[in-house]
Amino acid sequence: MDTVLTDPPSAPAREPSAAERVYVHVRAGILDRRYPDNELLAEGRIAEETGVSRTPVREALLRLEAEGMVRLLPKRGALVVPVSVQEWRDVLATRLLVESHSAATVVAAGRGPALAEVLDVHLDRLCSAACAADVPAYVAADRDFHAAIVAAAGNGILTKLYGTLRDRQLRMGATNLMAADGGPLRARMDATAADHRSIAEAIREGDADRAVALTRTHLATAERTLRES
Repeated sequence: MDTVLTDPPSAPAREPSAAERVYVHVRAGILDRRYPDNELLAEGRIAEETGVSRTPVREALLRLEAEGMVRLLPKRGALVVPVSVQEWRDVLATRLLVESHSAATVVAAGRGPALAEVLDVHLDRLCSAACAADVPAYVAADRDFHAAIVAAAGNGILTKLYGTLRDRQLRMGATNLMAADGGPLRARMDATAADHRSIAEAIREGDADRAVALTRTHLATAERTLRES
């Protein structure tokens, strides 16, 4: 009799722990500014929002404190730690170096048209998010657009370095696209979407100098917005 070989049954997906669920919930709230800078997060409030006891809330907040996103205040809760102006400027300076180098490398290697096809997908996401005035979705698409350029250059060290900026980029993007009252700045979303479209076209056409110049202008606008906020 022939023996029929079958794949072993796959292990069921592990359900995230209560602390993990709280961590994801609070981290997302900080990144999309549902919890703005300097807001005090009470353990009881977070426990109620996530439907867990205070013990996993404390575990999640300790993890977020280790990542520099909150500061625990005894018997009061956790304070959302703002990203300093100097840190934001450092992030923009790092982005300029990495993104400019990556764009030039991709074009020099003749991979501009292939990368542009990938960027078009992110541009569609940007435009859809702008039309819906969905700031978190817009910021995620924005970050993925630039990360695609870095990844396409094929330098693993720079790609890893760029990945460490992710959380700061998401917080910065949300800040730059939201008014003081928390509403989305639709005109600014449209303007930055146009910046991205121009960068993609320069890469598609193999014009490294223009792609770098447009990237520089795009990031300089972000820095100017930061100074004005």
